[in-house]
Amino acid sequence: MGGIAVDPKEIEGKVVEAIKTCYDPEIPVDIYELGLIYGVEVDPSGSVEVTMTLTSPNCPSAVELPGQVEAKVRSVPGVMDARVEVVFDPPWEPSRMSEAARLQLGML
Repeated sequence: MGGIAVDPKEIEGKVVEAIKTCYDPEIPVDIYELGLIYGVEVDPSGSVEVTMTLTSPNCPSAVELPGQVEAKVRSVPGVMDARVEVVFDPPWEPSRMSEAARLQLGML
């Protein structure tokens, strides 16, 4: 009883777009552009694993933000299951931000 196979690359693009609607409440840039997402893996079964970090282990959003990411990922059509893992190695640093994020924050 196998499920319907999905196109992992197509789902990954949609997952990234969904993640880009999540914002760190202290920084007005989405968490993808901030470089908080370390990886998105999509299995052909529709299972998605997201590896992310926070700007600091003491981040006030430590409980809330991963849950938001998981909910956004689960809302993507074709996603059958989602898991978000928060890691602190390697630690986040501003150099992980995209050029667009640095420009938006006046860092360029």
